[in-house]
Amino acid sequence: MLEFKGKNVLIVNVASECGFTSQYEGLQELQNQYKDQLIVIGFPCNQFGGQEPGGEDEIKSFCTNKFNVDFLLSSKIHVKGDKQHEIYNWLTLKEKNGHSNSSVKWNFQKYFIDKNGNLINYFYSITKPKSSKITSLIQ
Repeated sequence: MLEFKGKNVLIVNVASECGFTSQYEGLQELQNQYKDQLIVIGFPCNQFGGQEPGGEDEIKSFCTNKFNVDFLLSSKIHVKGDKQHEIYNWLTLKEKNGHSNSSVKWNFQKYFIDKNGNLINYFYSITKPKSSKITSLIQ
């Protein structure tokens, strides 16, 4: 966990067959540009339109070959519902994150956590990774 110390974290639920899949490129650019200040983590999820049907190796191969992704990718998880992963439980419940309640609406929703581990904000899929809404939080 030392690689996270003193860095902001951007958590994104990702999918390979989504209209927003091209955001992988912007996420990688963000990771490259702010590598000393930011860690991007993708959490593949198949809960929205079945848009992430592949297995772990398939997903990583797709991301690497199509978008040259080298930021962290987790195993496929649930971001909502009864099987919701604990990180998304924390991200979406104000009683746990101290900031706000939210629900994951679609693939490529982004959650920004500051260097001190505080949830600062979240952004729906339409917010591009390199949007000033996100980059202004990094600086």
